[in-house]
Amino acid sequence: MPIVLNGSTGITTPTYNGTNTAEYLVPVTSFKNRIINGQMVIDQRNAGASVTPADGAYTLDRFIYNATQSSKVTIQQNAGSVTPPAGFTNYLGVTSSSAYSVGSGDFFTVGQRIEGFNTADLGWGTANAKTVTLSFQVYSSLTGTFGGAITNSGLTRNYPFTYSIPVANTWTSISVTIAGDTTGTWVGATNGTGMRLYIGLGVGSTYAGTAGAWTGTANILGATGAVNVVSTNGATFYITGVQLEVGSTATSFDYRSIGTELALCQRYFWLCAKGNGSSPVVISNGMFYSGTQPEAVIRFPVSMRAAPSIYVSNVSSSFDVGNGSTTVYPPSWSLFGANNDQGLIYVGGFGSTTAGIGGRIGIVGTIGSTCYLGFSAEL
Repeated sequence: MPIVLNGSTGITTPTYNGTNTAEYLVPVTSFKNRIINGQMVIDQRNAGASVTPADGAYTLDRFIYNATQSSKVTIQQNAGSVTPPAGFTNYLGVTSSSAYSVGSGDFFTVGQRIEGFNTADLGWGTANAKTVTLSFQVYSSLTGTFGGAITNSGLTRNYPFTYSIPVANTWTSISVTIAGDTTGTWVGATNGTGMRLYIGLGVGSTYAGTAGAWTGTANILGATGAVNVVSTNGATFYITGVQLEVGSTATSFDYRSIGTELALCQRYFWLCAKGNGSSPVVISNGMFYSGTQPEAVIRFPVSMRAAPSIYVSNVSSSFDVGNGSTTVYPPSWSLFGANNDQGLIYVGGFGSTTAGIGGRIGIVGTIGSTCYLGFSAEL
């Protein structure tokens, strides 16, 4: 109902009549889904390319891969180019690279670490712990009982869970309800890790537990008896629509605008620049602090979780002083005096010139290769 100007008393507004119709409700922006990038739309690091991740590597934004053995899977946004489930355009795709026999001390998982500020209201570790529901869409070339776990930051409180994929190569809706943990140590409203979500791709007996109950056994990352994706060469496992919400029932997916989702991801990782071997990509204006070291102030697009570290891949550096450019490879990059909002980058290794000369700092990759400069404040 529009606001009306009546010419005598000025602005008048609707009178609330006790009925909760759309006319009287005020739009509210919530954070129902505690998972960031659950619809797999943001892939800053890899831009849709297939990667063979190492242990601890982030794949699509906010989704981390952990493993005891190297080179057992590839991960790619929209791997295999299958049609996503209704309502989604992207998914995280895992493909097994061999038929690896999972040992008792092995684990292979993909998941997310959730910041304490985004989980503190759950009250876990207290008598008021809230129930949550994990839901997602999954598609695999394998069938059977699959597993995962939710844990605290220290991996001393763990809830293994299972779910079923009854039909191969078909999107299946999954919902797992988990009663909040009333004991244990859980990180509160801080920027540390409040909770960990693990989706198992192969978990040995040392790291597997009985599904459906909280346990104080350390380092439980999956459920006993679950399917090991990595044990079948060429097996595929695709997932999207990952949502963790308060309550005992899965509700509709919490879609956020692309700008909002990107900003949420940039709190943890910001890809500042991406280039190639053809021409420099300018990052910032700067100056030579000394005769061999240019510097530039970098302001982050959002306030990051913590002062970040610099992330450099395959970068040569270029400093344009107005009458030509100087390039050094490999450069020495460092971040000085950083906080959540900005930092000062230094680039070492240039030949001697006059301190105080200004110019533009950019990045260049080796010929035929993509180069990256970013900043990471991941959990």
